[in-house]
Formats: sequence, C-alpha cells, structure tokens
Amino acid sequence: MVQVLLTTLLMMFCCLLMSGCNKSEAETLAPNPKPPAEAARTFKVVHVYVALCDNDSQGIAPVPRKIGNGDDPASNLYWGCSDGARPIFSQSARWKRLSATKAEHQPKILERLVFQHKKTKAILVVDAWRGSEIEPCIREFCQSLAGQRYESISLRLADKETRINLAGGADFLTFIGHNGLMEFHVPEIAPNPHRQQKVDAAVLCCRSKSFFDNRLKTAKVTPAIMTASNMYPGAFILHDVLEGWFAGESKKQLRLRAAKAYAKNQKISTKSAMNVFAPIP
Repeated sequence: MVQVLLTTLLMMFCCLLMSGCNKSEAETLAPNPKPPAEAARTFKVVHVYVALCDNDSQGIAPVPRKIGNGDDPASNLYWGCSDGARPIFSQSARWKRLSATKAEHQPKILERLVFQHKKTKAILVVDAWRGSEIEPCIREFCQSLAGQRYESISLRLADKETRINLAGGADFLTFIGHNGLMEFHVPEIAPNPHRQQKVDAAVLCCRSKSFFDNRLKTAKVTPAIMTASNMYPGAFILHDVLEGWFAGESKKQLRLRAAKAYAKNQKISTKSAMNVFAPIP
C-alpha cells in the first residue's frame, strides 16, 4: 500500500515537472527584471533578430531550396545572400566587424555577428535564428521591446573589456524575416518600469504595422520603420535607416531613406517604394 502511494506521488511529481517544462519561456520569465550591470557608455546599441527564411516551416511563397533552408545561414536569403545581413554589414565601409560567433548557450541562434559603427562607435549585434524557431524568435523580440528580457555580452573595445546589455538593454531593436504573426499569436507585453533607456524599433516583414503596431505601443517603444504592404526584408533597408537614425533624422526622413534603399534594390521608383513603408506620425 505504501509502495503504491509512493509510486502515485512520484508519477504526479513527474507530471508536474513535465508540465513546467512545457510552459513557454514567456510564462516562466520573471516579470520586470532589473537590467544587468553594464559599463557606462556614450554609444548606442542596436540588436537585430533575423529569422532565417525557411520553406518547410514558414507560411511563405517557396523560394529556391538553397536560399530557403532555415538551417543554413551561409546560403540563406536573409543572411548569406547578397542582400542578407552578413554581407550587407560585413562589406559596408561604415561598419567594422568585431566578431562572428555562436551565441553562448543559445542553440536556436546559428550565428551572431558583432559590428562597430566607425563614426558613432555604436555597437550592432545581429543574430541569425534557425528558421523553424521563428516563433520563439518573435516572442523574444517582443519581450525585448518591453524590456522584459535582457542579455549581456563582453566586448573588447578600446583595449578594454566592456560589458553591454542586449535585448531589453538595446537602444534600437529590429526584426527581419517573415511575419510569423500571420500564423501564430504573441501577446502584447507591458513595459518594464526598470528599463532605463528610450527604445526605437524597425520591424521589417510584410505588413508589420498591422501586426506589430499595438505591441510597440503597449511596450512604449517608438517605431522608426514599419511596413504597410508585402515586401522583401533585405538588410540593406536597415543599413541605410540606421545612418539616418544616428544623425537624429525625423520619421519622415527615415521612411524616405528606407524607400530609396528599397527602390534601388527592387528597381522601382521611390514613389512606389514609399507605399511599402507605413507613414508614422
């Protein structure tokens, strides 16, 4: 009898453990975390979430298999191809690449690139998320918008180890990829009252204003670039927008920058490209 009771209790305990493991990270994150300590800095930090294009797991119009393999960053449409994040920033005269590594203890991220802007000394961290992990990618992006998720990294800057905060600690956040919110739901998240900095964001996916606008408003994040139609989220858009953002340009000027970059890439008029990007009051 005692043995049966112990067995039953053990099974109940295992079920509880399994139930806990099946909870989403959003449910298990402690709310309103205090930002980790970081070095005093005068430069901006930009953190970019790139969900790799993936024919097999995303609701997209299929692309050639080589560039639509979400497990292969090197050949991926949004990462390794000519308009992808890796070559756009690595080959830019305005940025210096500091490192190309794996993100520590984050197997969902297949590659992490770190750059420094030559003029402003801003730090740019760009993460290539496995294509099949688009849902946690967007979830973590939204948590970061609200300052409910933090990550810290150490960089060697000016011959000194410098610790900086990413995610909720970044000044500018960006998502690049397929608009997964067309297929799954991520809740709006209230802002962390402990967050110390103003945050701007660009959401580069199809019709992002319709799907992300309320999430940005709830998180108290200022939109820099949002889209109004279906589009191709090449990293060249972010590259040119950041130059204007560093210079303190207005939202209208940033939208024009995005449109000019898009027009040049797609070989359309700037007027037509302006319709791709939503006007932001």
